[in-house]
Amino acid sequence: MDFKDKVALVTGGASGIGRAVAAAMARRGVAAVALVDMSDAVDEVAAQVNAEAGREVALAFRGDTTDAGFRSEVHDEVARRHGRVTLCVPAAGITRDELAVRIDKATGKARIYPLEKFKQVVDVNLIAPVYWVLEMVGRIAEDRAARGLKRWSPDEGIQGAVVFIGSVSSQGNRGQISYASTKAGLEGAAATIMKEAMFHGVRCSVIHPGFTDTPMVRAMGSDYVAKNILPYTQLGRLIRPDEIADAICFMLANSAVSGELWVDAGWHAPA
Repeated sequence: MDFKDKVALVTGGASGIGRAVAAAMARRGVAAVALVDMSDAVDEVAAQVNAEAGREVALAFRGDTTDAGFRSEVHDEVARRHGRVTLCVPAAGITRDELAVRIDKATGKARIYPLEKFKQVVDVNLIAPVYWVLEMVGRIAEDRAARGLKRWSPDEGIQGAVVFIGSVSSQGNRGQISYASTKAGLEGAAATIMKEAMFHGVRCSVIHPGFTDTPMVRAMGSDYVAKNILPYTQLGRLIRPDEIADAICFMLANSAVSGELWVDAGWHAPA
């Protein structure tokens, strides 16, 4: 798939992998890329992407990615200004790391991971990404139905492409019961959407980045990174966001790529 003249949408676009993906898409000639984020910085980032690209390509949308009304409004506005979204990378995500069960030293009682935290991570990391993608697929399906088209055929060319952001933590990682669960859940979601969405000509896959130099990872602290991440990473450093973005663009552009891609820098979790 050639990116030229395509319209893209990236959630979590104000920082980290999302920002890197938006910039990479702009360099590859997309007609427009919507940056969606809760952060006020999304406007500044969109301006930076436009400056780097030398053209008006990035559109900023600030809001809650778990809000269904906001999701629909963004798709509507992008379609009104540039046409339907056909490339989607729902990269927004959060962590609420804590051991699943631990003993309180003062009381001797077990402290179980808070249910409200688990639900929050599921909403942001699993449900929201799936529904941003389904919104795109649904609109592509509606357009095809309006033109009397049914099952997609290869001679039409790919109609859309999706890459979910999984994680090496989907294999299990100490202290990440909620985060790991959502990233593993995206594997099942991507596999299912791929089977269904190809009826409409939309490809779907998932990338599993290793520990990447993003605000989320940096928030763990330099000592934690030095002691618990780098010693188990064959590359010996954090992955750069632009390295992940390059892999995502490859997955979007190459129609033969499906399933999952592990971009983990040789990281293996300690027991």
